[in-house]
Amino acid sequence: MNKLFELLDLRRVLALAAAVSAVAVAAGVVVVAAAYGVFALARIWLIPAGAAAVTAALFAAVAVTVAWIAARPVTPPKRKAVAAEDEQAGLVDRVILLARERPLIALGAAAAAAVVLVRNPAVVSAIVTAFMAGGATRPEK
Repeated sequence: MNKLFELLDLRRVLALAAAVSAVAVAAGVVVVAAAYGVFALARIWLIPAGAAAVTAALFAAVAVTVAWIAARPVTPPKRKAVAAEDEQAGLVDRVILLARERPLIALGAAAAAAVVLVRNPAVVSAIVTAFMAGGATRPEK
């Protein structure tokens, strides 16, 4: 339980919140700059009201496209029958399968693993030792 409190340290949570808000602010600045660029380009051929309308229409189309992509129903691929050798698949094969089936979950797991490894280098040596010893104990077929 103590490890859980170490992982949920208030400073880390606040640092993560600050990083996420900084990325959001940067994205907002990029959108405003892009809108100004579109407006300036449209202003060459149109009056200011027309340029503003073109800019608003373009960014509304982008917002609708992003919303459609985010909200469309996802149909999972049909799984093939699991062969007996797939049941014996190793950890690496399972991780690759997870990354193919659920890339966002795999990305989150990789980020969490990176945070743990950066905060605790002893885990790296334990993982390397486990991989080195794991090959020696595998039975031959």
